[in-house]
Amino acid sequence: MCTNMTVVLGGASSGKSDFSEKICAHSGLVRIYLASAQIFDEEMRTKAERHRTNRGTDWCTIEEPYAADRVISEAREGQILLFDCATLWLTNHLLAEHDLDRETDKLLAAIRQSPAQIVVVSNEVGLGIVPENALARRFRIAQGALNRRLAGEATTVVGVMAGLPFVLKGSLPEGLL
Repeated sequence: MCTNMTVVLGGASSGKSDFSEKICAHSGLVRIYLASAQIFDEEMRTKAERHRTNRGTDWCTIEEPYAADRVISEAREGQILLFDCATLWLTNHLLAEHDLDRETDKLLAAIRQSPAQIVVVSNEVGLGIVPENALARRFRIAQGALNRRLAGEATTVVGVMAGLPFVLKGSLPEGLL
């Protein structure tokens, strides 16, 4: 079990990133934001800039689409690292045809060994209908497997729906809600 990991799950635009940022701010630790998104178009660039502006200047932002394990391994005691998000990280590896099990093993090993606190944001994609194409079905299965592995290792798992958090496993720090 990763005693230093909190997982925050939710649908697209559910408020999971905002809540995860609150967890980090509430911790009082030095904040690191690990962004896994790749910027391919102006819409994504605008979204990334909006997120950066909303977070403020007291975050160290690291953009890394693949090697989250390396960045997490470099985090130190007294820091809290927000990995936003595992879904885009998984998508990056899936589209690059990397070995997803091996990449997930490396990610979890880095989290287990890190002295930092880690908050992982991930999308819950299993609540909708079965996708019609093979790639989307493969992604949905891979995302579900990743979420199960992350949640199984985490001490705290929080779901977010309509901006409202609900604890699935463990407990939140006093005064956070």
